[in-house]
Amino acid sequence: MLKITLFLWFDGQAEEAMLFYTSIFKNSKVLNVSRLGEGGKAMSVNFQLEGQELMAYNAGPEYKFNEAISLFVSCETQAEVDELWVKLTEGGEAVQCGWLKDKFGLSWQIVPAQLPNYLNGPDPAGAQRALQAMLKMTKLDIAEIKAAYENK
Repeated sequence: MLKITLFLWFDGQAEEAMLFYTSIFKNSKVLNVSRLGEGGKAMSVNFQLEGQELMAYNAGPEYKFNEAISLFVSCETQAEVDELWVKLTEGGEAVQCGWLKDKFGLSWQIVPAQLPNYLNGPDPAGAQRALQAMLKMTKLDIAEIKAAYENK
């Protein structure tokens, strides 16, 4: 077991969420499902997404997810951004600047890996243009951000 594992509190949907997430990410797997009684509802689940271990627990309605925590996904291509965006917003909602909430209320940031090249690039005016372009977006479009940086 890893020293630190992300723990998610669900109101009865832990297994459903785990199956949803592991169906979306190519490098994922179910590690364990602990059930209440033989064949009963899942009490807790452990799974991996892209090497990150997560634990989800069916603990009840007392707590809900909010934007104070999000899962940050660095995407190598715009196609990967687009694919994850479509899948994770299904039943959820697009927010702003690459943020979304999935159908379980968990916040995600779907971000092109190249974004820091433009927001922290050597041209301060270009970085400011890239930032302003990004602030107008829901799903991030790296070509538009790059064009803003390069002033095209």
